[in-house]
Amino acid sequence: MSALQVGLAVAGGLILGGVIAYNTWNARRNEPRQAQPDEPAGPRVEQVERAEPGMDGAPLSAERMEPVLDGELRDPAPARADFTSAADAPADFASTTTLAMLPLPDRSPHLDALIDVIAPIALDGRVVSGDAVLAALPATRRVGSKRFLVEGQSEATGDWEPPAAGKRYSALQAGVQLANRTGALNEIEYSEFVVKTERFAETVGGAAELPDMLHEVARARELDQFASQHDAQLGFTLRARGAAWSPGFVQQQAARIGFVAGSIPGRMVLASSVTGLPPVLDLSYDAQAALAEDPAHTAITEVTLNLDVPQVHREERPFERLRDAAFALAEAMDGVITDDARQPLRPEMIDTIGADLTRLYDTLDAHDLAAGSAQARRLFS
Repeated sequence: MSALQVGLAVAGGLILGGVIAYNTWNARRNEPRQAQPDEPAGPRVEQVERAEPGMDGAPLSAERMEPVLDGELRDPAPARADFTSAADAPADFASTTTLAMLPLPDRSPHLDALIDVIAPIALDGRVVSGDAVLAALPATRRVGSKRFLVEGQSEATGDWEPPAAGKRYSALQAGVQLANRTGALNEIEYSEFVVKTERFAETVGGAAELPDMLHEVARARELDQFASQHDAQLGFTLRARGAAWSPGFVQQQAARIGFVAGSIPGRMVLASSVTGLPPVLDLSYDAQAALAEDPAHTAITEVTLNLDVPQVHREERPFERLRDAAFALAEAMDGVITDDARQPLRPEMIDTIGADLTRLYDTLDAHDLAAGSAQARRLFS
């Protein structure tokens, strides 16, 4: 073999070795980041305490309408807010202030004239047992997409309550919700409500006093219009800068700031400080990745932090905690928070959205539909 052939063989071997090394390095670089053995806990998004408030940047996304800076309401582009980098996260993220006492959740929904059609059921001075009321209830407690409710006035206390066995009631009333996120109560649903109510009243030996259909349907449309204009669901999308993430890595980083696994694959939640209330935030990612046979080699390139504004009491400081959680995850996961066009959001935009949310909370308070209240949770559901 000539010297030339030997040289070419050596050169070819070096090139082949270089290609193999590069491909190996590139494969390792692009391999999803894996969960590591736990280190001392970093800054945590407390469930009963909060970080000092800070705001975030994109226009407020809403399922139906969204507040904007000038106080007007406009159709949303389902925006996903984000910040330019984790390095912008506030240094006082770990500083906390005790939350005010939140109201205990109602275990059962109660009829409310603000958001329900209510039909009194006359009993002609008789008292009816809770067992009889329960036996007379319709098999389905829905009218179209709306909830059908019955309450009794306790003979012992005079309070209105959902019927219970062993109780006695001096009066009854039936109701149906005027609106929810599926829309307003319509004429067909109202007619179904009439049928259910009259059949129930007949079974318990009473007579229903039904409100005028046209008036109630008009009221439902008015309430639905208000709800449409003040229904805000805000989301921040965190995208990987470089290497993708494995499900285990996402779960580990989210758990370090207080998130726990949800009931749906690919979902984690930051629980309310009051048991029984909806979570303050939820974090979601590809459910198929969460269910993969080999999740360690499943790549996730983005996760979304969500806040359902009307469902969470403002005393939970949900927006500030959303912002702080996004910053913390961006830093820990080497991610960038972007809008739907994948453009990083500037931190200076945060004051605008903070003002929008404050106005929204104030408006809901003024209409007796405070965010996180039982009425708001029912209306915005």
